[in-house]
Amino acid sequence: MIVRKAVLIIHGFAGGVYDEEILQYYLNSKWQLDVYNFTLPGHERNLVRDISYQEWITSSEKHVEMLIKKGYHSIYVVGHSLGGVLATYVALKYKEVKKVVLVAPAFQYLDDHHSLKDKMDTLIKNGLSIVKTYHANEIFSRMLKVSIPMFLEFTKIVEKAQENPAQLTKPTLIFQGLSDEIVPKTSSEFVYKNLKGKKWLVYLRDTTHDVFKSKKVNQVNQEIEKFFLSPVYHGDSIRKW
Repeated sequence: MIVRKAVLIIHGFAGGVYDEEILQYYLNSKWQLDVYNFTLPGHERNLVRDISYQEWITSSEKHVEMLIKKGYHSIYVVGHSLGGVLATYVALKYKEVKKVVLVAPAFQYLDDHHSLKDKMDTLIKNGLSIVKTYHANEIFSRMLKVSIPMFLEFTKIVEKAQENPAQLTKPTLIFQGLSDEIVPKTSSEFVYKNLKGKKWLVYLRDTTHDVFKSKKVNQVNQEIEKFFLSPVYHGDSIRKW
């Protein structure tokens, strides 16, 4: 019987396992934890194809089920952006998922008070700022993966997942960059407000959407380790670093 704990990392929309690799390497160095990740359907580096949001949910569920079949009884899930939305699905479905970390969970994106057309217009208007912040070559390479139908699937899962936080009772730690131009802090605040279980929200100053490539990555990694491995996790309910 496996007594070690498994960590499953779920990356974000138009991203990949490379986005959280610093976290993965860090947690892999801890003997108590076995770390797993995977590439969401439609996000393969050299493959552009239309996808259904249900395939993202199914793929996430299959990876949790694989860990259960391996004998893990304690599974911790880290979800970044879209991965944060998917993390709530598996946390609600499987009793083996004991703790959840949500990093800039994309329950809202850009400005949640505007229509899809307005959001697309905002994305175009903010393009120069986003490219400057996240580096042009990275933005362009990611956008090559995204078709309009794929983006629409992203909007569908965000809409359909709105009730998930209110049903989630498992301990949840949230991180939100205060310079995030993709997922606004109101998204993390929405999740935090609606969670029913023990919950913590950490704001990160001068940090963009790419939390695991930021200057605060070491501090974030250490806090995630502490959250996962402490029998009783202590920390202020809302903090700002």
